[in-house]
Amino acid sequence: MMLILDLEDAVSPTAKDEARQQVRAALNAGGYGERELVVRINALDSDWGHEDLEALPQSTLDAILLPKVSTPDQINDLEQRMNALGYAPDCAIWAMMETPLGILNAQSLAASTPRLACFVMGTNDLAKDLRLPPDADEAAFATSFGLSLLAARAYDLAIIDGVYGALDDGDGFRRACGKAAALGFDGKTLVHPRQIDPANEIFRPSADAIEKARAMVDAWAEAEAANKGVAVLDGKMIELLHVQAAKRLLALDDAITARG
Repeated sequence: MMLILDLEDAVSPTAKDEARQQVRAALNAGGYGERELVVRINALDSDWGHEDLEALPQSTLDAILLPKVSTPDQINDLEQRMNALGYAPDCAIWAMMETPLGILNAQSLAASTPRLACFVMGTNDLAKDLRLPPDADEAAFATSFGLSLLAARAYDLAIIDGVYGALDDGDGFRRACGKAAALGFDGKTLVHPRQIDPANEIFRPSADAIEKARAMVDAWAEAEAANKGVAVLDGKMIELLHVQAAKRLLALDDAITARG
């Protein structure tokens, strides 16, 4: 799990300075355990983006989330600015995928720098720019999701689905999480603590899946120890790609346990 502290859309123009001070104080206070700490800054071509970067306590941050990314130049500009300010090389860049041009440039964005680690779908802004009706469902985002997911997987990025804003619609939220997980998203952006448990439940591998993954890894290890070229589990041949997927599943379960 990660915590995203927002300096952009959640903050009115008149409250930017105050919000910056509050975020800095919250980061310095610590107490977040193993959770990754991410700050969404304002765009660098806005009146506030550069001041956001200068004000943040760099040593506490795991990533900077850049909004409304449309071109690789925006990511490269952020990286150069971070380097000039002395941000550590392991402080990653995350990109909001929320403009039509950004979606069309998904591959170029993903390839822009090794420092880029994650795409975050900004479905609200994207819906506005796509001129979708207020009640548009996930099918309206099919092309945007598909292009973003392909680019993320091609360049080994994490990718997180957008928010579900109907806080009183628990069943709808669970359905949205289920659809996102089925598409291959790594998680979902949450806007309220009540969404944490159902999101973890849905994105976390099932007990049956974990048991099968462990059995697969063990069968592969036994085959390697015996110098066998093939591993078999429950009468089915296991290939390296299956073992890699199983290990990823086990790592995901461990991460949710540690950071949930």
